[in-house]
Amino acid sequence: MRLSFVLFIFQRQKKCQCHIYSYPYRLKHYYNTSNNFPGGIFEYAREISLYDERRFKHEFFLQITQSFPLLKENLSIIKYPHLTELDLTQVHKDHIRQFLFDTKTCLPNNVYLLIDYRLTKKVTRNFTRNTTRRNCEKLSYVFFFRRPDFLKHLKFYVPYTEIL
Repeated sequence: MRLSFVLFIFQRQKKCQCHIYSYPYRLKHYYNTSNNFPGGIFEYAREISLYDERRFKHEFFLQITQSFPLLKENLSIIKYPHLTELDLTQVHKDHIRQFLFDTKTCLPNNVYLLIDYRLTKKVTRNFTRNTTRRNCEKLSYVFFFRRPDFLKHLKFYVPYTEIL
């Protein structure tokens, strides 16, 4: 067994975060990783969360799928077969694209999504974009932050989804 140390520095917020863990890593979660993620194999982790001031790129998500085998199938379109809940409430719209574009990610059925309505509206081009429709159709529940009261038009875009 060996110890591993990872330091994440967030200059804009003037804070840092330190992960110290034994390797092999046996916990079922790995929280608050950032773009400085060192890689490695985390064969027991089933749940991860991401946090950074800079946007995550597609290559980063490929690295995540390789490091967390229970979250991936190693394909150019990233699959998360065990994903049940996705919180995109405090992210850049590029991250929303990463998860909703079917050319980048294939979401499993019955995902619970928490997301900002205004950013989702931009990314989906007012809920008309075909590239995001397939993943949106797989959602079982979506909770919109900053949403308007009138959402009937969404039922055509996410017909099997309960909007909370």
